[in-house]
Amino acid sequence: MDNFDIKILSKLLNNCRESDRQIGMELGMSGGAVNSRIRKMKKLEIIEEFVMKVEPPVLGYGILYFVISGENMKEILEQVSLVGEPNYVIPCVGGITVCGITVKEKLEQKIELAKKLMKDFKVLSIFESENSGFKTDLTKTDLQILDQLIKDPRQKIESIAKETKMSTKTITRCIEKLQTNEGIQFTTVYDPKKIKKFIPFAIITWIEGDLKETLDMMNKEFSNTYLQIPFLAKNQIVLFLYSNNIYKMDELTQKVRNLNNVKSADLFIPKKILFYNKWLKNAIVEFKKSKKLHLTYQTN
Repeated sequence: MDNFDIKILSKLLNNCRESDRQIGMELGMSGGAVNSRIRKMKKLEIIEEFVMKVEPPVLGYGILYFVISGENMKEILEQVSLVGEPNYVIPCVGGITVCGITVKEKLEQKIELAKKLMKDFKVLSIFESENSGFKTDLTKTDLQILDQLIKDPRQKIESIAKETKMSTKTITRCIEKLQTNEGIQFTTVYDPKKIKKFIPFAIITWIEGDLKETLDMMNKEFSNTYLQIPFLAKNQIVLFLYSNNIYKMDELTQKVRNLNNVKSADLFIPKKILFYNKWLKNAIVEFKKSKKLHLTYQTN
């Protein structure tokens, strides 16, 4: 991995539908060179797959985040599955596992249920995500196209048109709509352990004060080391960064902690990233049965 590789990976993490040519133009290289580097990263299994990441609130579901002391994936999945459907599970350095769990309703009750069910684990934190910026105005047409994109987020518009029997104009318009929704991301699953020379890491911050003001400060200070765009939750901002050494990583973490409005900040270094789309596929099947053209849902 060199600086161009990590920047290409960053582009794909933020929008894997961006063409090789467009990425090349932004980085000052040819589309062919970008394609060659992507193929190399796939061959080395740095890039594992391209995926659709849909935040559950977009489809009217809630999501709970768990920070657990433990790494037994089988036991953790068994426990969290009693509360809801796994969205992603990320084991981190230090024996910590971060999980995102999709739940249908009654989030507060589910939090209490999780505390009782997961007594065999040390649960360091449980919190729910709320982001009013997520649009929930998907139509049945959007869902049909989304269903195709789950199979391959990078597939050509012409291929989607053939499968859905829709016009390329309709599909283009729909994809543009999906890409403007902050709760929907065309992204990439990568293997952190196989990235040489760079250390991907995340900093979860708890904010007291104006979230947007704090995010603006973070963007100004850290955007040149972003691996992915930050994620905003109820009163959290999650920064996805990379560094070429642990000392720089520690320095960046301390700078985040010293920012105004940052109550606390925790550092996580992922060892593996596991995505689960079963909940999303089931939700699309369920919502397609609705007689309404526009599907606007709110959690109870």
